[in-house]
Amino acid sequence: MELWHIIVLAVIQGLTEFLPISSSAHLILPSQVFGWPDQGLAFDVAVHVGTLAAVIWYFRAEVGRLTVAWVGDTVRGRVGQDSGLAWAVIAGTIPAGLAGLLLNDFIETSLRSGLVIAVSTIGFGLVLWWSDAVGRRNRDLPALTMKDAVIIGVAQALALIPGTSRSGITITAALFLGFGREAAARFSFLLSIPLILAAGLLKTLELVEQGGATDWAAIALGAALSFVSAVVCIHLFLKFLERLGLMPFVIYRLVLGLLLLVVLW
Repeated sequence: MELWHIIVLAVIQGLTEFLPISSSAHLILPSQVFGWPDQGLAFDVAVHVGTLAAVIWYFRAEVGRLTVAWVGDTVRGRVGQDSGLAWAVIAGTIPAGLAGLLLNDFIETSLRSGLVIAVSTIGFGLVLWWSDAVGRRNRDLPALTMKDAVIIGVAQALALIPGTSRSGITITAALFLGFGREAAARFSFLLSIPLILAAGLLKTLELVEQGGATDWAAIALGAALSFVSAVVCIHLFLKFLERLGLMPFVIYRLVLGLLLLVVLW
């Protein structure tokens, strides 16, 4: 990979992993539209490690509190507010994890096309707009139930379709359930931690099985840039979400999807 390819792809991963615009779509698009060479499995692992480190670092106090509460309350056989939220994150991860194990090969061979990305970018963009328009936005994270977590988790499984956006579809589901924008985004970010970790571990196992030479300089640069861009993205997204709403992302998705259709046809 050329240096500027590394920089662009790592920053794209960091910015789009947590915005409701689909990171997988944006990482596939350069090869589909511009003919860039595939970035390779090692680079995918690196940028996933970078974004995982970013979300854990940004929510380090919350992650630490939830982890301690989950361990302590599980040992004592009870469920408190923090341990309940930790259990909700676990429950919300299971549907996407199972779907990924069962459907990964089909998705890799049949759905990673420009047309699928264009259609899902537009379609799920419109659903995001609908959820923001009709959602009551009067619930916060302490009101989250296990039923809510499972519903959001089932929605998260749809993010396996390139162009859907993991953060976009989970925020959409949370808004339909009546949660506020910031609460929806925060749960989406917490929900990303085990899923990104699992995806990174699977990709790492694939990488070990493949063997071969690895460009460690490219790996380190990709991980560092995705970490920095992801931290900046999370901070700005949460800071301006209530003020700007989700319409800018809906418009971006519609424009991007239409441009893709034009390029493809």
